[in-house]
Amino acid sequence: MFDLGGHVALVTGGNGGLGLAMATGLVRAGASVAIWGRSEEKNAAAVEALQQIGGTTRSFVADVTDQASSAAAFEETVAAFGHIDSCFANAGGAGVRGAFVDLDRDSWTATNDLNILSVIDTFQLATRHWLDRKAKGKLVVTSSVAALLGLPNSAGYCLTKAAVTGLVRSLAVELGPKSIQVNAILPGFIETEMSLNTPKAFQDACRRRAASGEIGKLEDMEGIAVYLASQQSNFMTGQALVLDGGHSIFPM
Repeated sequence: MFDLGGHVALVTGGNGGLGLAMATGLVRAGASVAIWGRSEEKNAAAVEALQQIGGTTRSFVADVTDQASSAAAFEETVAAFGHIDSCFANAGGAGVRGAFVDLDRDSWTATNDLNILSVIDTFQLATRHWLDRKAKGKLVVTSSVAALLGLPNSAGYCLTKAAVTGLVRSLAVELGPKSIQVNAILPGFIETEMSLNTPKAFQDACRRRAASGEIGKLEDMEGIAVYLASQQSNFMTGQALVLDGGHSIFPM
């Protein structure tokens, strides 16, 4: 049911963390995967790991906050694979943290560039590609459960992650008639290099808040990526899929 043989997926920020986890699931399901990342060394290591699973994987150096860099990487991706069928706009980050009253305009702009404008640029490239080919497509953005919850000293992060869920709903309506589905994944606390660099007290609190009593593992990202890339999700669009072990619904 979830055989992705012949499918080509693009995953930005695919050389580590959540992006590499999603790329792993896609490769396991038979997809060919293009990963974008800023570090040529990390890209090469990710490709090597994915090739051990099987399938075809290529990496491309790209800084998604630079529109020209993304455009060049997209052109290289299509030249290498011929086309793409799904686009996972996963690259992003915590942005500038700090007390709300202390954040200057440059701090807000930097976080917006990283978590909103980069998604818009990547989605536009993929959408134009499909419209030109009169082809179906899947757009997926990695948002965060922070789009639903408040986090102190992280206003920029919460703002941008909520913003892309609004983008998803708008694009789902606009692009639905073109057979392009648009969805967001909202992960909770999942063990990555970045998340494990947070205070232990915060990690313990996330574990207590999860209905499952656990924090997420990287492999928890694999299945949802495969589902959203597959034809089985053709009737799902405009949705924000929460993957947080029940963190966002637990009251304590």
